[in-house]
Amino acid sequence: MKKAIAMLLATVMCTAMLTGCGSDSATNESSQAAESSVAETATATTEAAATTEAADKTEGGVLVFGTNAEFPPFEYVGDDGEPDGFDVALIKAVGEELGMEVQVENMEFDSLVSSIGNRIDGAIAGMTVTDERKEQVDFSNPYYEAVQFVIVSADSDIATADDLKNKTIGSQLGTTGMFLSEDIEGATAQTYNRAIDAVNDLVNGRVDAVIIDKNPAEVFNTKFEGKVKIIDGAEFGFETEEYAIALPKGSELVDQINQALEDLKADGTFDALVAQYIGE
Repeated sequence: MKKAIAMLLATVMCTAMLTGCGSDSATNESSQAAESSVAETATATTEAAATTEAADKTEGGVLVFGTNAEFPPFEYVGDDGEPDGFDVALIKAVGEELGMEVQVENMEFDSLVSSIGNRIDGAIAGMTVTDERKEQVDFSNPYYEAVQFVIVSADSDIATADDLKNKTIGSQLGTTGMFLSEDIEGATAQTYNRAIDAVNDLVNGRVDAVIIDKNPAEVFNTKFEGKVKIIDGAEFGFETEEYAIALPKGSELVDQINQALEDLKADGTFDALVAQYIGE
């Protein structure tokens, strides 16, 4: 009787453990099934999370765009301490078209491209489309054409490209103005984190000229009236450039933003923002 009871208890215990007590094969099969179930669950969870994240980006989600609020009238710090300007208003209008909230983060211009896809979802900062930048990001369709201007002191005799040779030229770090300065024969390229600092150094005689885009040049010309003058970049052989919104490589937002830009131009919103911020 005791032997029969012991055998019965052993059978019950083996069944409860779900592994069988008779062979390693049964144990391995059960373990593999459990591992497979865990892996399938993990995969399903990952896919669901990815789907949710994608939905957040296209259905009422939040997009964070970087800018450099030192480039009026495209971006500057408003009276409330927050980034404002044409680019800021434009990207927020794009967000409304896409049904998403847009938050704008003020950053150093030179760090914008490297931050796209990790710290920020994109950048809008009067950024010129270049082949070098295309290697790191995708761009929307261009939304504005610009040309570089040269700012000099009011009594300067600089007027042509040859006049810039061997001069000290100020520009904002990472901008087209910096790249142009570096290519001028004998010139010393002096870079600044903020364009206003370059112009201040011009006014104080520490640089001979500043190269910057047309619209901010016009703003600084007004701000420092009588102390500086501006010269059209065409006099120096500077070519027209195109501004666009920078986005991560392969981002689906490129097509969505392009469509939003078309819609904003079609309904008059784009022109209204140009009139409000740029005055053209």
